[in-house]
Amino acid sequence: MAKTVLDFEKPILELEQKMEEMRRYASNPEIAQEIAKIEKRVNQLQQSVYAGLTRWQKVQLARHPERPYTLDYIHHMTEDFLELHGDRAFKDDRAVVGGLARLGEFVVMIIGQQKGRDTKSNLFRNFGMSNPEGYRKALRLMKLAEKFKKPVVTLLDTPGAYPGLEAEERGQAEAIARNLFEMSRLMVPIIVVIIGEGASGGALGIGIGDRILMLENSWYSVISPESCSSILWRSWDYKEQAAEALQLTADDLKKQGIIDDIVPEPLGGAHRDHAKMAAILKEVLLNELKALVKVKPEKLLDRRIEKFSNMGVWSG
Repeated sequence: MAKTVLDFEKPILELEQKMEEMRRYASNPEIAQEIAKIEKRVNQLQQSVYAGLTRWQKVQLARHPERPYTLDYIHHMTEDFLELHGDRAFKDDRAVVGGLARLGEFVVMIIGQQKGRDTKSNLFRNFGMSNPEGYRKALRLMKLAEKFKKPVVTLLDTPGAYPGLEAEERGQAEAIARNLFEMSRLMVPIIVVIIGEGASGGALGIGIGDRILMLENSWYSVISPESCSSILWRSWDYKEQAAEALQLTADDLKKQGIIDDIVPEPLGGAHRDHAKMAAILKEVLLNELKALVKVKPEKLLDRRIEKFSNMGVWSG
């Protein structure tokens, strides 16, 4: 697969390419000194560029086709992953993957939305857009985790629930609503991580938890910037303005109290180093699990309900 370069990454790429070309002659002391200078410039440029990203640019990073997906995290973070299939009602939704896995000292039920990396795999995964059976499969696995008293970890990365007629006919809205209800009272710890796109009810359908985390360059919102633009301005041309208005980045949502913490990414974004990103997330998850498993189930539920009840602003 060809390397995807976003517009704001091009100056960095040009310097990196120049540096790679010069490395062929690194035996020359003068060349070696020049390479060291360029490396320093690349690092400074990366820090400058990624520290000043707009909300729309962060949306682009969250959608980067080389960004790690759910199965990548499962591969790097866990051992003995046993994938479980089907909702026991209609079929197996390949846009949702899940199963039991060993995460450090814990056995967890890990569930997440999965995109593809090319046309064939995207069609197989339905571009990460779940049908009702995907949410019902996720709920079945969460109930299984509750039965065996295992924590649940969900990884959110979807452009939204599948909007097709057949999905609506099979009860898309009911399936998502059922998950919200059941997750709110699940008697085991739930950790939610937005790893890429967290769009609308499609993300929220597996997004109720005791701890909600966001990767640094992910986004989470009731609607995508393009859809918001098309509704307000009758055109997708205002998606950048829409992204600013939606305040959908991790920093925005942390200030608003929607999420609990931000997981830092390697410099340049998660797509630059899958293994390092997974190692960072694994450490964060293990720390969260160690704290949550000490809490009694009844107290866990009280805290979870209080957490979501306190979100938002209202007046009597």
